[in-house]
Amino acid sequence: MEAIWIKVKAAIKERVPRHSFDMWIEPLGFSQDEQGTWTLSCPNCFYKKRVRDLYAEIIASELRKTTGEDGQLSFVVSGRDEDSKPKGEYHPQLVLPGEMLRPHGGRLLRKDFTFDHFVVGGNNDFAYSASLSLASKKDAQQHSLFLLAKTGMGKSHLAQAIGHHVLSAYPSERVYYITAEDFSNEMVQAYRHDAIDKFKGKYRNHCDVLLLEDVHYLSGKERTQIELALTLDFLFETGKRIIFSSCCLPAEIPKLNDELRSRLSSGLVSMIDPPNFRTRVRILQKKATTNGYKIPPEVLQYLAEALTDDVRQLEGGLNGVAAKSALLGIDIDLKLAESVVKTIVRQRQSITIDVIKKLVCKYYKISPVDIVSRSRKQSHVRPRHIAIYLSRRYTDSPLQTIGKSFNRYHATAMHAINCIERGLKEDSAIQRQVQFFQQKLETGKF
Repeated sequence: MEAIWIKVKAAIKERVPRHSFDMWIEPLGFSQDEQGTWTLSCPNCFYKKRVRDLYAEIIASELRKTTGEDGQLSFVVSGRDEDSKPKGEYHPQLVLPGEMLRPHGGRLLRKDFTFDHFVVGGNNDFAYSASLSLASKKDAQQHSLFLLAKTGMGKSHLAQAIGHHVLSAYPSERVYYITAEDFSNEMVQAYRHDAIDKFKGKYRNHCDVLLLEDVHYLSGKERTQIELALTLDFLFETGKRIIFSSCCLPAEIPKLNDELRSRLSSGLVSMIDPPNFRTRVRILQKKATTNGYKIPPEVLQYLAEALTDDVRQLEGGLNGVAAKSALLGIDIDLKLAESVVKTIVRQRQSITIDVIKKLVCKYYKISPVDIVSRSRKQSHVRPRHIAIYLSRRYTDSPLQTIGKSFNRYHATAMHAINCIERGLKEDSAIQRQVQFFQQKLETGKF
């Protein structure tokens, strides 16, 4: 019996992607009764539905080839048929990926940020495997994962995919999805309202999986770092799972205390690189299918060749082509794609740190000398911070280069970026100012 299933799995492994095999086929158990019925034992209801919908036909086909019999295929959960549940027994309703999920704490998970929607390639296969392993509890020794990537490479997608998988496969577990800024703000509010014990208890006693994004935001926040380090100690000691994400390695985050740096570095660190051409094509194909776009193959290949920065740029090009076609009422072809790509590439190539400096100086009526000076006047600090923030967003220059261009260390540049990111959420004046410059840069009016 076991030999039959080993042969069938080997055949299926040749027909489906490796990550799909590891996720959906490997966990299945197999048995066969005297009437020739093949029974697959699934870990839970979520797995059963997923395998039955996606792989029942492939599995049945390979079983028939291997056994030479025309048997029937059935699925059970932990050895019980789905119709054998005692009446009145409670079973939690599982929410499938693709629906909007709210974790037990923090932000909503995006409905499309699941493992099924993630395109795996050579640039991210290790990060994908590590995330799936952590979500599925395959490695009992692995309790934390640090996802490292530039903006737009998919680290948020993987972090939220872990949340989706845990909520679906283990509905009793409590998942918290937050950013480091959320944690910091929540802690400050807890102190202000004399509720710090409740805050501590929430994360230490009522959280099974913590998804903590953008940990570089903690730079310079000493009190938050101390509290987070203590919380992480408690979670590690009780075997909880923790996923961090950042655009910087823990060792590269400025003004981070040694205790927290050690906690962030204690688990598996996985980097996500820019996708290669083949992966970019598959990403475009996946997103086109998801959005219902009918894009000719040659257009997808052209976009993959021309847009190489990150996944967000790819998605922008794809959406741009679809939108322009719909607005102008014309077919999607290479000529249309070229016009969209030229706009994207021209804008990105022409935006430099110096261009951003001149643009900001012009509208704030300060000189290029003022913006890089040591002046602490608010009339100079605000433009400087905005220019550094825009340089980080619109150029490929590393943080050290940006800092040097403004006569600052990279730690100071990181602080400036954090100030603007915080202001974008709290200060309407900063929102208007940044939006003004973004519009100028994105429309090429600089």
